[in-house]
Amino acid sequence: MRNEENRESLFTDLEPKNTKRYLYSKLGGLTLKNLKFFLMITDIGFILYWSITLFHLIPENSLFKDYNNPILVAWNFSFLPLDLLISFTGILSLLWYQKGKENWKIIALMSLIMTFCSGLQAIVFWIIRLDFDLTWWIPNLFLLVYPMFFIPLIISNKTVKSLNR
Repeated sequence: MRNEENRESLFTDLEPKNTKRYLYSKLGGLTLKNLKFFLMITDIGFILYWSITLFHLIPENSLFKDYNNPILVAWNFSFLPLDLLISFTGILSLLWYQKGKENWKIIALMSLIMTFCSGLQAIVFWIIRLDFDLTWWIPNLFLLVYPMFFIPLIISNKTVKSLNR
């Protein structure tokens, strides 16, 4: 019991009295309601991207450098399971949120962390190759950056307390 009290007071002491207002002001007004929009954009975007890729519908002039190189084809397709898992967890978290299941936060957090990792891996690859094509950088920077605005909202004092029970 004492250990649980210490853990709870640790998080309580670190946060201002009005956590919701504090997070809202620090994150430029982003709320968990905004998360739904970003998850849907990402999840639908991945499903569309992989459908377009599997059916070879990307125009030749929009393909990344060395697109037909077997190693790069393998590299690109190595993201398929991760990206589809991101879409699955993002959509599942939204469905659970609508049904009032508290565990939606854990699934959304998993989706955001995997999204961040997907974007990071792609950006690092383009940096190593010294390939700076904005067509590929912009979507991957989106995947890298947007989760960082929502992860703190999910890992708030109340969420941490509910996960520690």
